[in-house]
Amino acid sequence: MYKNLTNTIGTVISVQHISEERKATLQPLIDFVQQKTDNKQEVNINFICTHNSRRSHLSQIWAQVASAYFNIPNVRCYSGGTEETALFPKVAETLINQGLHIFKIAESNNPVYAIKYSDNALPVIGFSKKYDSPFNPVSAFAAIMTCSQADGGCPFIAGAEKRIPITFEDPKISDNAPEQSKVYAERSLEIAAEMFYVFSKISQ
Repeated sequence: MYKNLTNTIGTVISVQHISEERKATLQPLIDFVQQKTDNKQEVNINFICTHNSRRSHLSQIWAQVASAYFNIPNVRCYSGGTEETALFPKVAETLINQGLHIFKIAESNNPVYAIKYSDNALPVIGFSKKYDSPFNPVSAFAAIMTCSQADGGCPFIAGAEKRIPITFEDPKISDNAPEQSKVYAERSLEIAAEMFYVFSKISQ
């Protein structure tokens, strides 16, 4: 993994504190990943939020990085929304500052990004899409609801083997405010810490 990313991960692992309440919230995802790993099956996880622009992407990317860091095989992380918008530019900027390499591979109102955590690893492809986009798995996946609006607005996710609410506060609250960069960085690290906690609990 890239050196700056490794430094960020070291900080995440050593500094971030996860409450017992949040550990209980994360346990169903741990159980899902462990069951699939025990059965030597693919672990498909779709992180879902309203606009697929901020929290769902951060969760997707940090989960993929965490699975690679802990050498958990066959993990495929996706993201989607209840509607399609665009990956918010501050999310990409935040992840670059935290050590990932990101480059745009298609220009449009909804740009497509390649997000890399290591030179030789497959990139995570980041762009906004609906949760049931053909790009995402259609069955045998865990649907992780990363915002309360999507959780409440989507009572049924077709094809999901398990539906798990793991919600985060929207960093959008800081947009156009002086503390925007700080809030996005903190939310990204909070999500990273929880995804690293999940994958640290998986035994092989």
